[in-house]
Amino acid sequence: MKIIHFSDSHAGGPAEEWQAYLDKRWVGAFNYCFRRRFQHDQSLLAKAVSYILEEKPDLAVCTGDLTSAGQPGEFSVALELLEPLRASSIPLIYVPGNHDYYVHRPSCVAAMKRAVTLLNRDDFSFDSLPVRRTYGGCEFIIVNTSWPSNLLSSCGYLKKESSDFVERVCAEAKSKPRIFVSHYPLIEEHPLLRFRHRLWGQFRVVELLGNGSLDLALCGHVHAPYLRLDPTGRGEICAGSITRNRCLARIDYEPASNSFSSRLITLS
Repeated sequence: MKIIHFSDSHAGGPAEEWQAYLDKRWVGAFNYCFRRRFQHDQSLLAKAVSYILEEKPDLAVCTGDLTSAGQPGEFSVALELLEPLRASSIPLIYVPGNHDYYVHRPSCVAAMKRAVTLLNRDDFSFDSLPVRRTYGGCEFIIVNTSWPSNLLSSCGYLKKESSDFVERVCAEAKSKPRIFVSHYPLIEEHPLLRFRHRLWGQFRVVELLGNGSLDLALCGHVHAPYLRLDPTGRGEICAGSITRNRCLARIDYEPASNSFSSRLITLS
């Protein structure tokens, strides 16, 4: 089985309505106008889509942050770039990032939920998460960890009902590899330094990853990509930011040897 994993494209723009100056969107719009637009090249998302279409993987996975402030216009930009992939026969998983579910504004929440439904081709909705799906001989546990937070926080939360769902799945006899898909990394090497950016409530799921009940965790959020894997290729993979670092991840699973091999791909 071949999986191609990408993340954090961060389409952005100015505030789209005056109400944005009353909530967190002004932070995301300000950040985009003065920083992210110089760092993130949306043409690289188009290149990633072309690469995926050429490679024809068994599954493509996007772990969120398609936008900078979760605004409808930002989702429109991202969805247009992703449309060739969505229209292809390649299975696709998308989970929102914290910049996608950025505020409680109804128009923004509706745009995020529409993106989840469209990119997952009506297989599941945001409100149905967490879900489990099987592709190419691997089982995927798809969980939302992104929720609107205060101005100073970029934290994620693995809520108890989602953690309980993962535990229930992992309590079953395992007949195929299990892969956890979410926006935030489970493994936090610098919890004190990153207390404003980390995931909370993940400790039990980290144990499941450590004891082999989960084989892989796929995430984004951190823009520098990394592979934290054991000799059998199991562990955590962060695809980084496709539009900032030109990077995506390729994961291959070989059933005969029950092993994974993964590498980071840098687009030219």
